[in-house]
Amino acid sequence: MATIHKKVWPEYFEKIISGKKKLELRLADFEINEGDTLVLEEWDNNKKEYTGRKIEVITTYILKTKGQTFWPQEEVDKYGFQIIQFEPKK
Repeated sequence: MATIHKKVWPEYFEKIISGKKKLELRLADFEINEGDTLVLEEWDNNKKEYTGRKIEVITTYILKTKGQTFWPQEEVDKYGFQIIQFEPKK
């Protein structure tokens, strides 16, 4: 299992540590697999430096794609994509 370090802007880091945000949308320019440890380090984009806060999470699912075939390209261009996180209803 690998350990991968990635920067996260403060507004997203806050949502991650609160437990509200449980996913990441990232450019697939690195190798990551289920079970790997992802170290998310808070990055102040204005100061261009790390804040010192970080959180370690375990990857449980990875979806990689370069394209999709569900919708016509003109609809993708018009609306874009959204990622929806969900949990079972209790």
